[in-house]
Amino acid sequence: MSNVKKVIVGMSGGVDSAVTAYLMKAAGYDVIGLTLKTWVAEDGRESRCCELDDARRICDALAIPYYVHSCMDEFDKNVIKPFIESYLHGMTPNPCIGCNRDIKWNKMMEAARMYGADLVATGHYASVVTLPNGRVTVRMAEHADKDQTYMLYRLTQEQLRATIMPLGKLSKDEVREIAKKANIPVADKPDSQEICFIPDGDYASYIEEHADDELPGEGNFVDEDGKIIGRHKGIIHYTVGQRKGLGIAMGYPVFVNRICPDTGDIVLGREDSIYRSEIECEDVCFMGIEDLPQGQKLSAHVKVRYHHAGEKATIERIGDGRVRVIFLKPVRFAAPGQSAVFYDEEGCVLGGGIISFF
Repeated sequence: MSNVKKVIVGMSGGVDSAVTAYLMKAAGYDVIGLTLKTWVAEDGRESRCCELDDARRICDALAIPYYVHSCMDEFDKNVIKPFIESYLHGMTPNPCIGCNRDIKWNKMMEAARMYGADLVATGHYASVVTLPNGRVTVRMAEHADKDQTYMLYRLTQEQLRATIMPLGKLSKDEVREIAKKANIPVADKPDSQEICFIPDGDYASYIEEHADDELPGEGNFVDEDGKIIGRHKGIIHYTVGQRKGLGIAMGYPVFVNRICPDTGDIVLGREDSIYRSEIECEDVCFMGIEDLPQGQKLSAHVKVRYHHAGEKATIERIGDGRVRVIFLKPVRFAAPGQSAVFYDEEGCVLGGGIISFF
């Protein structure tokens, strides 16, 4: 792979990071295991991103040194608080995206400097590639069902140039088989699908318990003409595209079309109302290209949520840090607060931004 011999591997305690450490060691690297302790529940439960006992057992089995660095204060400030604030304003954030750049990679690279390593490696299902224009980006995993590039689009060029992701060509079954053959103790450990600091998935209860600001109260469900059709229990309990749990019977399926934090109204509509032909994004950053100048347009494949297959679109700059995305075919569930991620024809990330308006 490289003449560089020392690498920091981010260890979550799961099978993906364990196999990453194993593969890096097998490739001849001097491997150091590192867990970033980001969050611990009031009852002592650890985040699924930092299960220390399992991570330590893995490193012992692989005979590599292991360290734990706490970054709980930074995680609370830069991930949890913005997550809560977004929900209070009617948005649906994805905290893993900001955490990757601002917490995980910053801290891993800081540790790399501390321990004399030149590279960091992670168990993400993606590949780091250099494009003909000299930019470094991430390319979709060969097995699309595990692809994680959507979560990585905010990484900087400096971070990417120091990163290895060895699982990009492997399936989950292949990763587990490697772990079993290597006698890695977490080979059959199940994956976690929830946000790490809300392991039970009850976002609203977590926000109610941890919000510093006053919570939005009950409000009105309204139809697309503004007519009141019912009452809801507060905007933090809902997201754009939601159908289940609305507690309202209309005689036909209805979905959350829009959340209006200024008035507290939640607009409901039929399924066709949640399709969008155009969205706007803010806080845009580019990865595979340096920038998109004002007046120029970019053709790309755009994903509006993690499990979205993506749709062809044209992207144009509309202001500082803002773009407009116009889809060839309308897309479902483009929720404000989620990210729109732009890909080229080879599945390489060009950039992305936060959906702010549709």
